[in-house]
Amino acid sequence: MSTDVVSISYQTLVSSPSSLETSIEEAFGSHSQALGIILVKDLPPVYPVYRERLLKFAYDFAHLDEDIREKYVDPGSIYSYGWSHGKEIMNGRPGANDHVYRLLAGYLLTMELDTLKGSYYANPVVDVPDVNPAVKAAYPPIYGNNIWPDKNEIGIEGFEEAFKDLGGFVFDVGRHLAGACQPFVSKYLTDVSLSVPELISTQTAKARLLHYFPPSENSPTAEDEPIDSWCGFHKDHSLLTGLCSAIFLREEAGMEPTAVPSPSPTSGLYIRTRGRDLTKVSIPPDCLAFQTGEALELVTAGKLRATPHCVRVGQTQVGAKISRETFALFMQPDTHQRISESDTFGSFSKKVLEEHYKEARVI
Repeated sequence: MSTDVVSISYQTLVSSPSSLETSIEEAFGSHSQALGIILVKDLPPVYPVYRERLLKFAYDFAHLDEDIREKYVDPGSIYSYGWSHGKEIMNGRPGANDHVYRLLAGYLLTMELDTLKGSYYANPVVDVPDVNPAVKAAYPPIYGNNIWPDKNEIGIEGFEEAFKDLGGFVFDVGRHLAGACQPFVSKYLTDVSLSVPELISTQTAKARLLHYFPPSENSPTAEDEPIDSWCGFHKDHSLLTGLCSAIFLREEAGMEPTAVPSPSPTSGLYIRTRGRDLTKVSIPPDCLAFQTGEALELVTAGKLRATPHCVRVGQTQVGAKISRETFALFMQPDTHQRISESDTFGSFSKKVLEEHYKEARVI
């Protein structure tokens, strides 16, 4: 099933945010057809330049020699800053060789390490969080210092600037959207004194530049592949997540990668509506998308639910080496912010990390 996503104009978002309440309710509300995602169109012309430049860096970084990539891995932050590949646990698929098990609702589930995507994490608006040293030490995955590639690293010169340009742009648009959401969200907040824009902290912002590796040449995907073959079903634990439209790059020996259309009509992002219908969602290249996360669900006591989503490879041909590059920005509260009766954002984040990283279980 495919359906149209609610869209709003950037100019209206900036000049007349209060006029968007109906559109925001249609996108983020609790009715059965709500997708939990909204598009922002008519963006300033600098956006496509920022997007294309950084997404190509995702491919370039992922194709550096392994010993170079490893220089930018940070186990101390539970791989939440710098380069991360094959560390995240996803439920069932996609997976690789290392398996973890956990008991959920009486069933033993196989949890597999995700090796089909690599990520570069950084806070695009703050390099060194300005927080109490004790708090920083207690939450290294949230308040770590950015790790950037050397400015003269061959093949990725300009990486840091490109990351900050796109990340800062998405963050600014997201702050405008949070303000436009306030009249609607305030109806559902358990603490009416809370403000969605004020809940979003520059200190905890985290962006993820993603490279989805092509499926194995020896194992092309088939028509009946799992719906979450490129990234397993999950919910973001942010308040709002900004998403760029992905680009697909074909790898050819001895040549620069070539931008190509989606390898299959079934490739891409899938969402479950509030009514649990499965829907394929397309983000136009000149638009930004924003979807709801679990922190927003918690501060509204479940009335505004997080958006379950996954990514599908789609049927591919033998020998087709096509990768997917994209970018997500997680807009989050500070760790001390209470988001439910039992959790602050900090304690909730630790639980999420323990679900997805073995190393988080010992901090």
